[in-house]
Amino acid sequence: MSRRGVVRAGALVLGLGALAGGAPATAAGAAPATDRTGVRPFSVHIPRRVLDDLGRRLSATRWPDPETVTDTSQGVPLELMRDVAQYWATRYDWRRFEAQLNSLPQFMTAIDGLDIHFIHVRSLHPNALPVLVTHGWPGSIVEQLKIIAPLVDPTAYGASASDAFHVIIPSIPGYGFSARPTTTGWGPDHVASAWVELMNRLGYGRFVVAGGDVGSVVNTAMARLAPPQLIGLHTSLPATVPVDIARAMQCGDSPPPGLSADERRAYLQLANQSAKHFAYSSEMHTRPQTLYGLADSPVAMAGWLLDHGDGDDQPAAAIVSALHGAQEYLTRDDVLDNLTVYWFTNTGISSARFYWENTISPVNAADLSIPAAVTVFPSELYQAPRSWAERAYHDLIYFHEADEGGHFAAWEQPLIYAAELRAGFRPLRPA
Repeated sequence: MSRRGVVRAGALVLGLGALAGGAPATAAGAAPATDRTGVRPFSVHIPRRVLDDLGRRLSATRWPDPETVTDTSQGVPLELMRDVAQYWATRYDWRRFEAQLNSLPQFMTAIDGLDIHFIHVRSLHPNALPVLVTHGWPGSIVEQLKIIAPLVDPTAYGASASDAFHVIIPSIPGYGFSARPTTTGWGPDHVASAWVELMNRLGYGRFVVAGGDVGSVVNTAMARLAPPQLIGLHTSLPATVPVDIARAMQCGDSPPPGLSADERRAYLQLANQSAKHFAYSSEMHTRPQTLYGLADSPVAMAGWLLDHGDGDDQPAAAIVSALHGAQEYLTRDDVLDNLTVYWFTNTGISSARFYWENTISPVNAADLSIPAAVTVFPSELYQAPRSWAERAYHDLIYFHEADEGGHFAAWEQPLIYAAELRAGFRPLRPA
């Protein structure tokens, strides 16, 4: 059977009931209604009227004129957006995805006054290692669903039982089904401390973390907090660029002399990233509240979430390929699942505010001493050199250049990503 067949037939989302292990490690069931800090079961049900409203808004879209170029230099092409909207309105099945979500053990718990939504799947294998995986933007927990089964039940995917994980996937506040913050202060440091509290509530005295994009930023913040329970991290967006190199990039300088071939390649990859491709980041970092269309129009929201570069070397390349039916694992429905979660939870602007709160560069050297595993994916923003990784992560326990995958690695290549977590965290397992 092909790798694609394994992923599709292997019930990565459905059929996990036997692996769920019931309630979280220390939860004895639903918390009392008056105690929001307890861990309580959660399920999703979107009312019919909300589904109908989405269809009405899609049908009522006022479209602009077509772009005046034949490429994507002006943004998401009109033809693509019309096709997405038509499929969304007439063929997409939210109830299918809702059932998939509700087949997983989902929970809520209030931390610092905000309800935090998370998925928690416990492995049946003894000595499984707890891993908390944080999603990115414009993603959500939808990104990680296909890695759950290979992590909690590795023997079903040709790996060893000794590599099993308990998997915890929370929704960042302001994303998905977690509450939307109503005050400032929910940047990566606050989210990181909330994740530590979440793991404490689940009874995990030692755990590791993983993630890319915003997830890497949160995990860097957590490593800097240095809670004793955190024993290691894995990143698919390595924060490795040395201070002097980053300064030269900001000044628009040519690559400094003395760089190795892979260091020069990384320098040019980052230096050549067009500001036009990352205009979304500047807007969210400075003026997220201005993006009112994200709350009012599903097409405006979809265009914003899809348009952060769609060339072969840009973050959204795999997403756009999926919309055209040309990505190996990622499907059009997967992309629409994610967009629809954003729409139904009205988190377009609240998720953008994370950028406004963030002060941590996702690529500048992390300067961490925690045991760290780094996977370099070939279609990521840049291919971090091992020399830079060793300087940024002082206890580098694993470094590997994957054959496939990009910015949304867990979504694009779930089996490769799961294998990377197994290999990366293996040095932290008992001998």
